Amino acid sequence: MERLWGLLQRAQRLSPGPSQTIYKRVEGTQQGPLEEEEEDREEGTEPPAHFFPMELRGPEPLGSRPARQNPRLWAAAGRRATPYLVLTALLIFTGAFLLGYVVFRGSCQACGDDVMVVSEDMNHELGPDSHQGTLYWSDLQAMFLRHLGEGRLEDTIRQTSLRERVAGSAGMAALVQDLRAVLLSQKLDHVWMDTHYVGLQFPDPAHPNALHWVDAAGKHGEQLPLEDPDVYCPYSATGNATGELVYAHYGRPEDLQDLRARGVEPKGRLLLVRLGVINFAQKVASAQDFGAQGVLIYPDPADFSQGPHKLSLSSHRAVYGHVHLGTGDPYTPGFPSFNQTQFPPVQSSGLPSIPAQPISADTASLLLRKLEGPVAPQEWQGHLAVSPYRLGPGPGLHLGVNNHRASTPISNIFGCIEGRSEPDHYVVIGAQRDAWGPGAARSAVGTAILLELVRTFSSMVSNGFRPRRSLLFISWDGGDFGSVGSMEWLEGYLSVLHLKAVVYVSLDNAVLGDDKFHAKTSPLLISLIENILKQVDSPNRSGQTLFEQVVFNNHSWEAEVIRPLPMDSSAYSFTAFAGVPAVEFSFMEDGPMYPFLHTKDDTYENLHRVLRGRLPAVAQAVAQLAGQLLIRLSHDHLLPLDFGRYGDVVLRHIGSLNEFSGDLKARGLTLQWVYSARGDYIRAAEKLRKEIYSSEESDERLTRMYNVRIMRVGTEGTGEAGREVGELGWERGHLRKNRQHLSQEGEDPESGTSLGLACPLVV
Repeated sequence: MERLWGLLQRAQRLSPGPSQTIYKRVEGTQQGPLEEEEEDREEGTEPPAHFFPMELRGPEPLGSRPARQNPRLWAAAGRRATPYLVLTALLIFTGAFLLGYVVFRGSCQACGDDVMVVSEDMNHELGPDSHQGTLYWSDLQAMFLRHLGEGRLEDTIRQTSLRERVAGSAGMAALVQDLRAVLLSQKLDHVWMDTHYVGLQFPDPAHPNALHWVDAAGKHGEQLPLEDPDVYCPYSATGNATGELVYAHYGRPEDLQDLRARGVEPKGRLLLVRLGVINFAQKVASAQDFGAQGVLIYPDPADFSQGPHKLSLSSHRAVYGHVHLGTGDPYTPGFPSFNQTQFPPVQSSGLPSIPAQPISADTASLLLRKLEGPVAPQEWQGHLAVSPYRLGPGPGLHLGVNNHRASTPISNIFGCIEGRSEPDHYVVIGAQRDAWGPGAARSAVGTAILLELVRTFSSMVSNGFRPRRSLLFISWDGGDFGSVGSMEWLEGYLSVLHLKAVVYVSLDNAVLGDDKFHAKTSPLLISLIENILKQVDSPNRSGQTLFEQVVFNNHSWEAEVIRPLPMDSSAYSFTAFAGVPAVEFSFMEDGPMYPFLHTKDDTYENLHRVLRGRLPAVAQAVAQLAGQLLIRLSHDHLLPLDFGRYGDVVLRHIGSLNEFSGDLKARGLTLQWVYSARGDYIRAAEKLRKEIYSSEESDERLTRMYNVRIMRVGTEGTGEAGREVGELGWERGHLRKNRQHLSQEGEDPESGTSLGLACPLVV
């Protein structure tokens, strides 16, 4: 028995083991499929290391041994199914997300264009301390109005108008230091000045300008009185001009054409023109184009307020005005006048080649009485004691202009509150500081409002307000010579401001009356101005807002309020030269213009009398309007600029060109490219609007990118084309480049550029 048992054990050891199915990884692939391999091995041996013994036994006959479950088999199956389960879950989640998004977007289609204006309740500012909580738009508005003081405005206007402020004078140098000290006393992040050495023209006291009759032999006769001998036209050509006198109404090109059509030739003669409608520079340029020898400019009583209760200009007052058809220093065109740097000897093409001189109404009466020839048209008749006005020609006149040019230092003063999120984007507000004469309306009001806004925003910063974008307050010098200070600064930092300045707000000529309100602006700002007008109280109609005041007689508020930017405004330079949207606010008289502008009678007392004691209230309204505009522009997450409005503006201007379609066809040209460009722009604007609708407001980087794209609307096409389009009141006309900026991401949202060595805003 024992021998039999030994034989059986030996036979079991010698018999082959059961067939085993073994899985091993396929060579050459990291995660390849597994292939089966049949291998017989002796019992007790370990499987090779590269094998994966997922199942150690092969198939056995059914019922040969009890069935049992292998846990390793189930684990392997689970690992193989996991990727499929994850993919299925992702597909379900993605489908649900897309379905919810479509439903949500469909419900927001009714929002329309209103989505472009950031909700006022969503504008908030976190204070520096957590206990201060959140500042919403209503909080900021209440804070601003609480800190804005009316009494300070009136006192500052009075004190400023009493100081000598001619550019380059000793009085101006003292005022510069005083204003700089005021800014340094406020809670501003940076205060600095820059100085430009510019060419200004002044009268020569030793050789005053003169006007003489000339007899038939060409000899000088009686000298005519220039009752304001120190009143002159800066940048007039110097020298002598002699010729017969002709009356040419306002001196517009159509006036000179009409004069020629009536048989009176302006060429070779001196023109007598009235103040108004167009500026001095345009009058002289038109006269030069028609071959005139010189120009005399006088104020006609018909162009000013009449009546027993209306103030009017004295008949012996002449009116000051420069005659450079352009802005900035005409002796360094295109270059900033820093550090007395010498540039190529080139002058602005806008400098006239004929002399010009302002005269009083009394002197003009003496001249008109000597005129012969046809009677002037009825609409050309004025209110001088001469009836009727005749066209001329009259006796010969000799005009001598002896102005001299002087290199003069002018200083701009800057104060900055640095933004917290976009510190390299600047909302700029400025006011002219200099004036020829008292200049109460010309520059004292704007300077007072600027200083009050500086003080108000400084107080707001002390109470927790911090704008997203930087606020830049500027006091300009050289404004009476053609916005010289602002233009020289633009020329010096054009490459930066071209991309970094958001909007420019001008406070010049802000209060010239109280009956009507005008906003001379760019299309991008029209919607925002409408919104702000609805939140500022009217200064002379109790219980009404400014918006309700302007629509009282005209339901089209835009037709009543919006005007193009004039060439003699500093805001014009920002728009036409740098492509920056700009606005200039003005309260005006209903009817003839404020009579004392640019004269020695532009005093605080006269301005106060014209406004019948409402000067403080009107100045306060301008400060409220400008301040709330600054809050929106510097605080809103998304810039509240209506970039879609350009399509409508371009369409209106295309309509004005249709009358010239015949001339264009004769030259092989067509307006089709303008229509195509407008279409491209509208589509690009709509695409950007949709992107903004579907974006997250909390995404700071994305918000900045959209703001950059909005800012770059209208920032291409500088030069003469831009200047011409800017005069119509809208930025640069190169729509295809606008469309490209709307369609691309723009600059790197993290980039930042300073305003030059003088400005410490380096991000």
